[in-house]
Amino acid sequence: MTRPLPDESAVYDALRQVDDPEAGMNIVELGLVYRVQTSAGRIDVDMTMTTPACPVAELLVDQARAAIVAIAPEDTEVQVELVWDPIWNASMMSGIAREHFGWPG
Repeated sequence: MTRPLPDESAVYDALRQVDDPEAGMNIVELGLVYRVQTSAGRIDVDMTMTTPACPVAELLVDQARAAIVAIAPEDTEVQVELVWDPIWNASMMSGIAREHFGWPG
């Protein structure tokens, strides 16, 4: 039996399993996931890093893709794109993340 295509909420839930090892928090709460779009046979994600010099960027993109592939039907095309516009800033973090780091929200 083939799994159904996950909706955007399910993709975000899967991406919450991907932690930025430098920040110790998942990429969704950190505000690194800018866009999730699902359509017939395809899932597209735009994400960023806190800085273009991030040494784990490739690792996080690969882990994000793997998390989505794990919940998607076998023949789904999964594209995770690293983008830099808009530039990430701390206001993009969730309230949970800002509280965790002690930043005003």
